[in-house]
Amino acid sequence: MFGDHGLIGSLGNGAVHVSMSTISVALSERLAAAHANGGQRFVAAPVFGRPEAAAAGKLFIVAAGAPDVVDACRPLFEAMAQRTFSVGDEPNAANLVKLSGNFLIASVIEALGEAMALVGKAGIDRRRYLELLTSTPFTAPIYETYGGLIADQKFEPAGFAAPLGEKDIRLTVAAAESHRVPMPLASLLRDRFLTLLADVGDALEQIAAGKALFARG
Repeated sequence: MFGDHGLIGSLGNGAVHVSMSTISVALSERLAAAHANGGQRFVAAPVFGRPEAAAAGKLFIVAAGAPDVVDACRPLFEAMAQRTFSVGDEPNAANLVKLSGNFLIASVIEALGEAMALVGKAGIDRRRYLELLTSTPFTAPIYETYGGLIADQKFEPAGFAAPLGEKDIRLTVAAAESHRVPMPLASLLRDRFLTLLADVGDALEQIAAGKALFARG
């Protein structure tokens, strides 16, 4: 992005860079400033959705940037997503929302792992337990998707590898520190990921952060 032959130096005046990666708030701010200095426009548009959702054009896009530039990008977003949410005029707002969402996903995964380890230890079928959950108050797709992976202990191949989960939580904690917002659960989740990466490496699905629970359960 920033090198002598990087994207910023190669884009023409008025060009638009749409960043769909899950990056830090600080990097988003740096990119916006660099593009502005180069006479370019910058939109942050990270996505929610696993690979199968992307393949089906069913992502959710969180977009932020100058309203006219976001509007110009909408035909692209509509080809990839079932809905696009505009969350502000500053691109970094989209990155913060995305990180907060990934923190919530990791929190659900941790809670599901602990709950399933408990019922499994007691001899209750985890799949039947998941059916009960998703037929009562826990009907959200996140419980169905990640609950199924956890119940089946499907740690690989990774649809979203553990190093990416660790990166997202690390960036969430950094954003929280910059705003002086304590997030004790995020700190716990980061320790979970670091333990997983130290013990088994980079290849497993992020749900494997709770793998030790199943070894004991």
